Amino acid sequence: MIANRPNRKELLILVATVLLVLLPLVALGSYVVSKHLWAQARLSELEPRYARLRGLDLQREEIDQSLERALQIRAEYIYPSSQDVAQTGNAVQQKVRSLLTTAGLTVVSSQVLPAKEEKGFDRIPLSVRAEGDLLAVDSALAVLNEQLPVMLLADVEVRNQGTLQVMNEKVAPRLTLQMTLSVLRERP
Repeated sequence: MIANRPNRKELLILVATVLLVLLPLVALGSYVVSKHLWAQARLSELEPRYARLRGLDLQREEIDQSLERALQIRAEYIYPSSQDVAQTGNAVQQKVRSLLTTAGLTVVSSQVLPAKEEKGFDRIPLSVRAEGDLLAVDSALAVLNEQLPVMLLADVEVRNQGTLQVMNEKVAPRLTLQMTLSVLRERP
Protein backbone atom coordinates (compact mmCIF):
# COMPACT_ATOMS: atom_id res chain seq x y z
CA MET A 1 0.00 0.00 0.00
CA ILE A 2 1.17 3.32 -0.91
CA ALA A 3 0.57 6.05 1.58
CA ASN A 4 -1.27 8.98 0.30
CA ARG A 5 0.82 12.04 0.46
CA PRO A 6 -1.07 15.12 1.38
CA ASN A 7 -1.42 17.56 -1.37
CA ARG A 8 -0.38 21.15 -1.07
CA LYS A 9 -3.80 22.41 0.05
CA GLU A 10 -4.06 19.84 2.81
CA LEU A 11 -0.49 20.62 3.90
CA LEU A 12 -1.34 24.32 4.15
CA ILE A 13 -4.45 23.52 6.18
CA LEU A 14 -2.39 21.31 8.50
CA VAL A 15 0.29 24.00 8.96
CA ALA A 16 -2.40 26.67 9.56
CA THR A 17 -4.10 24.45 12.15
CA VAL A 18 -0.82 23.80 13.97
CA LEU A 19 -0.04 27.54 13.88
CA LEU A 20 -3.51 28.36 15.26
CA VAL A 21 -2.95 25.90 18.09
CA LEU A 22 0.62 27.14 18.77
CA LEU A 23 -0.16 30.87 18.55
CA PRO A 24 -2.06 31.05 21.89
CA LEU A 25 0.65 28.92 23.48
CA VAL A 26 3.37 31.29 22.20
CA ALA A 27 1.34 34.30 23.37
CA LEU A 28 0.85 32.67 26.77
CA GLY A 29 4.56 31.85 26.97
CA SER A 30 5.47 35.41 26.02
CA TYR A 31 3.12 36.76 28.69
CA VAL A 32 4.59 34.42 31.32
CA VAL A 33 8.16 35.41 30.39
CA SER A 34 7.32 39.13 30.50
CA LYS A 35 5.64 38.73 33.90
CA HIS A 36 8.64 36.74 35.15
CA LEU A 37 11.04 39.49 34.01
CA TRP A 38 8.83 42.16 35.59
CA ALA A 39 8.70 40.20 38.87
CA GLN A 40 12.50 39.78 38.83
CA ALA A 41 12.93 43.54 38.34
CA ARG A 42 10.51 44.29 41.20
CA LEU A 43 12.30 41.81 43.46
CA SER A 44 15.66 43.41 42.71
CA GLU A 45 14.14 46.81 43.64
CA LEU A 46 12.56 45.49 46.82
CA GLU A 47 15.47 43.37 48.00
CA PRO A 48 17.56 46.26 49.42
CA ARG A 49 14.48 47.67 51.13
CA TYR A 50 13.64 44.30 52.60
CA ALA A 51 17.23 43.89 53.81
CA ARG A 52 17.08 47.29 55.55
CA LEU A 53 13.75 46.45 57.16
CA ARG A 54 15.06 43.06 58.22
CA GLY A 55 18.11 44.74 59.74
CA LEU A 56 15.88 47.18 61.61
CA ASP A 57 13.74 44.31 62.81
CA LEU A 58 16.83 42.53 64.14
CA GLN A 59 17.84 45.73 65.95
CA ARG A 60 14.37 46.38 67.36
CA GLU A 61 15.50 46.02 70.97
CA GLU A 62 18.39 48.47 70.52
CA ILE A 63 16.10 50.93 68.74
CA ASP A 64 13.50 50.67 71.52
CA GLN A 65 16.19 51.29 74.15
CA SER A 66 17.52 54.29 72.22
CA LEU A 67 14.02 55.69 71.86
CA GLU A 68 13.39 55.23 75.58
CA ARG A 69 16.67 57.01 76.41
CA ALA A 70 15.78 59.84 74.02
CA LEU A 71 12.36 60.25 75.65
CA GLN A 72 13.97 60.32 79.11
CA ILE A 73 16.44 62.98 77.97
CA ARG A 74 13.62 64.94 76.35
CA ALA A 75 11.66 64.82 79.61
CA GLU A 76 14.61 66.47 81.36
CA TYR A 77 14.47 69.42 78.97
CA ILE A 78 10.76 69.89 78.28
CA TYR A 79 7.80 70.22 80.61
CA PRO A 80 5.18 67.47 80.09
CA SER A 81 1.80 68.06 78.50
CA SER A 82 0.07 66.72 81.64
CA GLN A 83 -0.04 70.29 83.01
CA ASP A 84 -1.80 72.96 81.03
CA VAL A 85 0.03 76.10 79.88
CA ALA A 86 -1.16 78.24 82.81
CA GLN A 87 -0.11 75.66 85.42
CA THR A 88 3.30 75.25 83.80
CA GLY A 89 3.79 79.02 83.55
CA ASN A 90 2.84 79.53 87.21
CA ALA A 91 5.11 76.68 88.36
CA VAL A 92 8.05 78.14 86.41
CA GLN A 93 7.31 81.61 87.78
CA GLN A 94 7.36 80.33 91.37
CA LYS A 95 10.54 78.35 90.72
CA VAL A 96 12.34 81.35 89.21
CA ARG A 97 11.23 83.63 92.05
CA SER A 98 12.50 81.08 94.58
CA LEU A 99 15.83 80.64 92.80
CA LEU A 100 16.43 84.37 92.52
CA THR A 101 15.52 84.95 96.17
CA THR A 102 17.80 82.10 97.26
CA ALA A 103 20.63 83.63 95.21
CA GLY A 104 20.23 86.88 97.18
CA LEU A 105 18.14 88.98 94.81
CA THR A 106 14.93 90.79 95.61
CA VAL A 107 12.28 90.02 92.99
CA VAL A 108 10.54 93.26 92.06
CA SER A 109 8.18 91.82 89.46
CA SER A 110 7.54 88.69 87.43
CA GLN A 111 4.98 87.97 84.79
CA VAL A 112 4.08 84.93 82.72
CA LEU A 113 3.55 86.08 79.14
CA PRO A 114 1.20 84.43 76.61
CA ALA A 115 2.47 81.11 75.28
CA LYS A 116 3.31 80.67 71.62
CA GLU A 117 3.24 77.46 69.60
CA GLU A 118 6.65 76.60 68.22
CA LYS A 119 7.46 73.41 66.30
CA GLY A 120 5.10 71.18 68.26
CA PHE A 121 5.82 72.80 71.62
CA ASP A 122 4.37 75.61 73.67
CA ARG A 123 7.01 78.24 74.39
CA ILE A 124 6.03 79.87 77.67
CA PRO A 125 7.87 83.18 78.19
CA LEU A 126 8.42 84.77 81.58
CA SER A 127 9.55 88.32 82.29
CA VAL A 128 11.37 88.91 85.59
CA ARG A 129 12.86 91.98 87.23
CA ALA A 130 15.03 91.67 90.32
CA GLU A 131 17.51 93.76 92.29
CA GLY A 132 20.65 92.90 94.19
CA ASP A 133 24.42 93.08 94.21
CA LEU A 134 26.76 91.71 91.54
CA LEU A 135 27.47 88.48 93.39
CA ALA A 136 23.74 87.75 93.72
CA VAL A 137 23.17 88.46 90.00
CA ASP A 138 26.07 86.19 89.07
CA SER A 139 24.81 83.41 91.36
CA ALA A 140 21.26 83.71 90.02
CA LEU A 141 22.37 83.44 86.39
CA ALA A 142 24.57 80.44 87.20
CA VAL A 143 21.71 78.66 89.01
CA LEU A 144 19.23 79.38 86.20
CA ASN A 145 21.68 77.89 83.71
CA GLU A 146 21.70 74.54 85.55
CA GLN A 147 17.93 74.06 85.86
CA LEU A 148 16.08 71.10 84.35
CA PRO A 149 13.72 71.33 82.51
CA VAL A 150 15.80 73.92 80.73
CA MET A 151 15.05 77.61 81.06
CA LEU A 152 16.00 79.43 77.88
CA LEU A 153 17.28 82.96 78.44
CA ALA A 154 16.08 85.20 75.63
CA ASP A 155 17.11 88.58 76.95
CA VAL A 156 19.19 89.65 79.96
CA GLU A 157 19.84 93.25 80.93
CA VAL A 158 21.83 94.29 83.99
CA ARG A 159 21.84 97.95 85.02
CA ASN A 160 23.48 99.90 87.78
CA GLN A 161 20.85 101.64 89.93
CA GLY A 162 23.08 104.57 90.89
CA THR A 163 25.39 106.76 88.90
CA LEU A 164 29.10 106.07 88.73
CA GLN A 165 29.98 109.55 90.05
CA VAL A 166 28.23 109.17 93.41
CA MET A 167 29.09 105.53 94.05
CA ASN A 168 30.84 104.65 97.28
CA GLU A 169 33.75 102.27 96.77
CA LYS A 170 33.09 100.55 100.10
CA VAL A 171 29.50 99.66 99.26
CA ALA A 172 28.74 97.12 96.54
CA PRO A 173 26.68 98.69 93.76
CA ARG A 174 23.03 97.77 93.59
CA LEU A 175 22.08 96.26 90.24
CA THR A 176 18.78 95.75 88.48
CA LEU A 177 18.40 92.48 86.56
CA GLN A 178 15.74 92.47 83.84
CA MET A 179 15.41 89.19 81.94
CA THR A 180 13.07 87.34 79.69
CA LEU A 181 13.28 83.59 79.77
CA SER A 182 11.10 80.81 78.46
CA VAL A 183 10.45 77.13 78.88
CA LEU A 184 9.11 74.56 76.45
CA ARG A 185 6.02 72.48 77.15
CA GLU A 186 5.04 69.46 75.13
CA ARG A 187 1.81 69.91 73.19
CA PRO A 188 -0.83 67.22 73.75
